[in-house]
Amino acid sequence: MDTQLLNPIYEQSFRDNWGLPALTEYGKKHTLNYADLALDIARTHLAFELSGIKKGDKIALIGRNSPGWIVVFIATITYGATIVPILQDFNPTDATHILNHSESVLLFVDDHIWENLEFEQMPNVRGVISLTNGKLLAEHPLNEGKIAHELKNINRKFRRRYKNGFGPADIKYAETSADDIAVLNYTSGTTGFSKGVMLSYRNLWGNVTFGVQSRLHFQGSRCLAFLPLAHAYGCAFDMLVPLATGTHITVFGKLPAPNVLMRALSEVKPNLVICVPLILEKIYRKQILPMITSKRMRWVLAIPGLDKALYVMIRRKLVEAFGGEFEEVIVGGAPLNREVEEFLHRIKFPFTVGYGMTECGPLISYTPWRQFIVSSSGRTLAGFMESRIDSPDPENVPGEICVRGVNVMNGYYKNQEATEAVLDKDGWLHTGDMGTRSSDATIFIRGRYKTMILSANGQNIYPEEIEAKLNNMPLVAESLVIERNNQLVALVYPDYEAMDKFGISNSQLPAEMENVLADLNKLVAPYERVSKIQLIANEFEKTPKRSIKRYLYNA
Repeated sequence: MDTQLLNPIYEQSFRDNWGLPALTEYGKKHTLNYADLALDIARTHLAFELSGIKKGDKIALIGRNSPGWIVVFIATITYGATIVPILQDFNPTDATHILNHSESVLLFVDDHIWENLEFEQMPNVRGVISLTNGKLLAEHPLNEGKIAHELKNINRKFRRRYKNGFGPADIKYAETSADDIAVLNYTSGTTGFSKGVMLSYRNLWGNVTFGVQSRLHFQGSRCLAFLPLAHAYGCAFDMLVPLATGTHITVFGKLPAPNVLMRALSEVKPNLVICVPLILEKIYRKQILPMITSKRMRWVLAIPGLDKALYVMIRRKLVEAFGGEFEEVIVGGAPLNREVEEFLHRIKFPFTVGYGMTECGPLISYTPWRQFIVSSSGRTLAGFMESRIDSPDPENVPGEICVRGVNVMNGYYKNQEATEAVLDKDGWLHTGDMGTRSSDATIFIRGRYKTMILSANGQNIYPEEIEAKLNNMPLVAESLVIERNNQLVALVYPDYEAMDKFGISNSQLPAEMENVLADLNKLVAPYERVSKIQLIANEFEKTPKRSIKRYLYNA
């Protein structure tokens, strides 16, 4: 398909997969098949129509992952309106700001979130509908009760419209331009200020088409959607691509605890696992690292042959932990710790690391696990995206990664200045990430341009690389490397669970951290050595995407 139109993909998918299971909420028995999904979308379209929604209107969506959340999202883009997914983790003030900035005219929201919002602060919103039970929660006084009146008899009106029942032939979605805005995705960014990323139907088409062509999902495959669907990463590859292929999606209502997630993986047995580095890193640090660093295991690993047998055993257990029937685990959303990555590669665990950002909806580069190069972030998507490095020697000297192509956003909503700061006149998106690029367009990320530290002798220091090593040290839960008085200082939030396990008291912790510092400085280059570790009492403040708000700690 070269027309870059998204809605016909879903028209065809829902017809072709009419009788197959589509959506199940984890822990509940009820499943929507594709026929049910198509019918619920048609009913939502009628609700939009009765509420006076026009093509291009903004419809906001705040709630946990659920089949109802998915219905509203897909119904909005197939109607020709613009969906504004708002993370349920945003506080009420931020959520209200996004509702107003986006000029959303309709809001779908979970009841428990609605309790903390003030309708009087949303002058553009005509009506609020519950994701929990579909009821109208509020209507703007100037609307004079029109939505309530129209929705009162929606079932009767739906039956009247489809007198012979709703069938595959009745699926007909809005005709849209590839440049029309399908999603307005707000990200807090690194500065703490939200920007509305305008993702067009073309951007979504690029991500979906690549996913379908790559057979990331396929008809009848199984998917466990546990990442937030309001994020571009989970949205594209745990929802948009699966629904374009006839995949059965099992939806998690909230980010689950590791033990609950592992149980769900063993039950659902997904054919593809989409995850963030934190999950793999926790498994490595809590389960694998203590085992391979024990005195007995170090002895086993030193004997040729036995080490391979041990790695086979670890790989088998890890594969079983993720359900045992997946083609690969795709890691994205943040850099994967280098030590963890190298170990997973050593045991031949089927994983790959991709690279993307909300501004590309999200995918920029990806390589199937059998061709994946350790420490890379995959190859730039051939036929969809191109990349270059702003560097005199792109293969060896890091520079800013710039990308261009089908997946690149239209810009930031009502923010021309921010748009011009990242999108140049030739269409190149300046990502703010630093890295190198091989001749086959494989990308190697070093760190963020804004966090790079220039040493006194002119060396570029990427704090993320030092933090990755430090986070694998005993007693370190998370860390942040900053510059103070021309020296590197590591802020460390201790691993209190590990302290309890090893019987280390608070008074003993500073001495233990001196040992950690000495071990760290043996692993880094001379110009990357850290002068001291400063302990902090509380976890680092984070964005809704769970990224540390670095700007709060640079003073």
